[in-house]
Amino acid sequence: MTIITVTSEKDRLSLDQRRELARSLTDAVLVPEVGQLAPAARVGFQVHFVEREPDLMAIGGVLVSDQEPSADVMVIDIAVMDGDWTQEVRAEVIQRTFAALAEATGAATPAPAWWVNFRVIDEASWGSLGSVLSVLDLLDSGVFTEQKATAVRAHITAAAQTRTENISTPRSFDSSRRVAVSLRVIRPPPRVQSHS
Repeated sequence: MTIITVTSEKDRLSLDQRRELARSLTDAVLVPEVGQLAPAARVGFQVHFVEREPDLMAIGGVLVSDQEPSADVMVIDIAVMDGDWTQEVRAEVIQRTFAALAEATGAATPAPAWWVNFRVIDEASWGSLGSVLSVLDLLDSGVFTEQKATAVRAHITAAAQTRTENISTPRSFDSSRRVAVSLRVIRPPPRVQSHS
């Protein structure tokens, strides 16, 4: 299950470009996620196109509507279920995403204000069909390569062990630090008076 959200300036992408990106952005994430191009897996991907007026976006503290020339702003947010997301795999997804955007828009290279965020949703933090869904539930669907399914299982098992160890390991308690933090929370900062 993956959600890809493309936020751009209003009317930046034509209907045909959105059609192309719906497929190419899906595959940009799908192939590294499952280890192969598996058209049957596309049903687990959503691509959302969000348009904003230029006066509702800013770069460098300046509204896009006030910039001359106007920046070509696009943010692609990719949210994926926990799995085999090594730094190399994340980099591959980001590079494939930029390539898909450039191809769909006819750009020779990605614009400087095209940004990609890649987020992993923790195991047991994703819901579908009225309940919590685990990536482990999807591994026997036939869309993951055996190598990728093995890597995902290993990652999820290791992550669960780490969480269990962190919960059961006692931590030292420094009461003087807690008191200092509490005082900062209770005592408001001094007011600065305006001399106008």
